[in-house]
Amino acid sequence: MKTNNNRALWNLTRGQRGRFTLAAATLVIGSAGMFVGPQIIRFAIDGILDKTKTLGSLPHWITGVLAFLDAANHPRRALIFAGLAVFAASVLAGIFMYLKGRWSAQASESIARSLRVRLYDHLQHLPAAYHDKAPTGDQVQRCTSDVDTVRMLYASQAIEIARAITLLGIAIPLMFWMDWKLSLVAIAVLPIIVTFSIYFFGRVRGSFKKMDDAEGAMTATLQENLTGIRVVRAFARQEFECNRFSEKNVAHRDLNDRLYRVMALYWSTSDFMVFAQGALVLFVGAWRVANGNLTLGTLVAFMAYMHLYLWPVREMGRTLTELGKATVAIGRIQEILDVPPEADIAQPKADLPARISGDIRIDGVSLAYGEANVLNDIRLHVPSGQTLAIVGPSGSGKSTLMQLLLRLLDYEHGRIELDGMEIRDLPRKYVRGQFGVVMQEPFLYSKSLRENIRLGRHEAAETEVVEGATIACVHESIEGFDKKYDTIVGERGVTLSGGQRQRVAIARAILRDAPILILDDALSAVDTHTESLILDALKRRRGQHTTIVIAHRLSTLMHADQSAVLEQGRVTQLGTHAELAERDGLYKQLWQIQTALEEDLSRELSNNNNGNSTSDPDAELVSQK
Repeated sequence: MKTNNNRALWNLTRGQRGRFTLAAATLVIGSAGMFVGPQIIRFAIDGILDKTKTLGSLPHWITGVLAFLDAANHPRRALIFAGLAVFAASVLAGIFMYLKGRWSAQASESIARSLRVRLYDHLQHLPAAYHDKAPTGDQVQRCTSDVDTVRMLYASQAIEIARAITLLGIAIPLMFWMDWKLSLVAIAVLPIIVTFSIYFFGRVRGSFKKMDDAEGAMTATLQENLTGIRVVRAFARQEFECNRFSEKNVAHRDLNDRLYRVMALYWSTSDFMVFAQGALVLFVGAWRVANGNLTLGTLVAFMAYMHLYLWPVREMGRTLTELGKATVAIGRIQEILDVPPEADIAQPKADLPARISGDIRIDGVSLAYGEANVLNDIRLHVPSGQTLAIVGPSGSGKSTLMQLLLRLLDYEHGRIELDGMEIRDLPRKYVRGQFGVVMQEPFLYSKSLRENIRLGRHEAAETEVVEGATIACVHESIEGFDKKYDTIVGERGVTLSGGQRQRVAIARAILRDAPILILDDALSAVDTHTESLILDALKRRRGQHTTIVIAHRLSTLMHADQSAVLEQGRVTQLGTHAELAERDGLYKQLWQIQTALEEDLSRELSNNNNGNSTSDPDAELVSQK
């Protein structure tokens, strides 16, 4: 259910409303202190300049102080006292404003932190389909820039709104108390400024959404380019990518330009109204002082109060602007939070074993994307400890089937059971905890090799890390690095070769020691010799895990207990390697093609070696040695 943006902003203050209340209270006290100084100056000026008539109209405590200081004969004393009093009031106001800033900053930072954690946690639990469609750069911007925009609203603008209300609530009554006629002149422009500010806010509000979306598109383009920078260089597409980024950049600049033109018009117009208002009040006030209807001290205090409330009113446009940005930002954040997380089982029907035996049964499973059927009536059984190989052309549904097993996707018809328990009746975390997975494109973090391998099991001992790396045939490569297992692999493992990345991912899955091991085309970047070493190591562990291997190279699948051929989302063949290699069908065709290619390659290598030995006797001698 979608949440109103203003309500969402209010809901975020839960848990911090006490701090905001304290900040507001200190703001009121500190703002009130600002009004003490002008009154002291007013009474000091009037007491010094008017020795007879005005003293009778002053408050009794003021006349008492002036009499004590003998201000009529010693005006310097009154001025020093007034200066000290104004200084003391300013210090107290400053202390309260410091407390206001401290509490509002603590509250806003806590809100931003909680919002980031909430967003990050929510993103972890969104369906895979959401992440397939959402641009990464745009998601990053929503979790960083948009959250910071919301933080700034609470840190400064929300307090500014409270400050403006406080100043208006104190200044206007004081001004009417001092001279109601001049006050009518002073507030004449107030409705005009407020109306103009609201109109301005309405004009620019829609621009903030466009600007944020344009910035998100620009960030997504930048993130995508940096992630694939090697591909860009390999295809010499730097100029094309620069032009693509420039288009996004220009679109963002143009939106900003249009917005700031409107804002410049607002600031210049509001400044004119504020200065014109001040000039008008000064003219009328001076005229009333000259006619004896107003004291000079009252006019000085009046002008001070007028500026105290006019500047916050002028800043209303800025406040409304920031409010508009924050409203758009929280709307973009809320778009993520409104996406329902993966449906899950809160409480399993019965106590679950910490570790299953690994028996897998797939019974009549089907899945469709829209009107396109991806999987049709899949039926497979993998007994505990056995190995199932899956082969098929690209797009036949192999990886989709693996995503169903991991509950990254949910099937529509049929059943998938682990040890007789349907996985839809089990918590997703529990299901995924029973698998060790090597994805088609292994992902490594920009951390050390040790940390990447330990991702499978954080508490694993060093000997276990080395054992996993040894089984994956990557230990020797790691030992060849200067920092060995402490080597930082770079973002996405860019400092490693494709084969090394795959072997580190295999080591990670082996270290996890889960009941079921899935290798999704995990040996495609590994040479045949290393592949055979890894497969031999896995054979020695046969019986410890149920293994599912997806591969295009059939030599990878020969050791499997059974092999399944997927074509257009259906299991068209099932049997051992020996059976399928003799049976007419796709498996036999692929086996014959790959066998013929290997034979041709062997003959070519043999001919090259013979040719080299004939032409180079020294090479033959070295070879014999």
